[in-house]
Amino acid sequence: MDYMDAHALLGKYGIKALDAAYVGSAKEAVGFAKGRTIVMKLISDKALHKSKSGLVKLSLSGDAKIEGAYSELVKLGEKLKPYKILVQEQVSNGTEIIIGGNTDPQFGKLILLGLGGIYVEVFKDVSVRLCPITEYDANAMIESLKSKQIMLADERNGKIVKNLLLKVSEFLVKNQKITELDLNPIILHDGTYDAVDLRLIGE
Repeated sequence: MDYMDAHALLGKYGIKALDAAYVGSAKEAVGFAKGRTIVMKLISDKALHKSKSGLVKLSLSGDAKIEGAYSELVKLGEKLKPYKILVQEQVSNGTEIIIGGNTDPQFGKLILLGLGGIYVEVFKDVSVRLCPITEYDANAMIESLKSKQIMLADERNGKIVKNLLLKVSEFLVKNQKITELDLNPIILHDGTYDAVDLRLIGE
């Protein structure tokens, strides 16, 4: 599913992603920033690892940097057509988590929680439940993680993660045609959160 379509659909369930937009010129990118620090990404079905391919430009502030990044991505995009250029506000530093969803042919919708980075990739420290989940299930998912102390370093994070899990579970149950969901990473910071990257796959 197109990034901005997924952004809007998740928003209907109270799952908020970073402010984002597609832009068709460097001028539009500067206008989106409005003085903020932003991230710029080239979106293409031919680009699998955006960060490794130089297709993500971070910490862009000021007209010159933004215009330069846009020009670079347009050049890279020549080999990746069709493509779009997405701009996002840049999130504060915080704790990275992952929430995912997929569809088991026998049991139905599953929801996954893990701490971001090496905790998922290397240590496979994740918790999975069958949807729909209850508040008890959401709390149990958090408690079962070996890395929970990192996730809960800010005492406000527990409630944020629990509520997010419940919203994602509801979304998965009510949108049966969505076979996969990936919110990776979600940044927990300052008593709130931001979904930095998101992906929905449908039948």
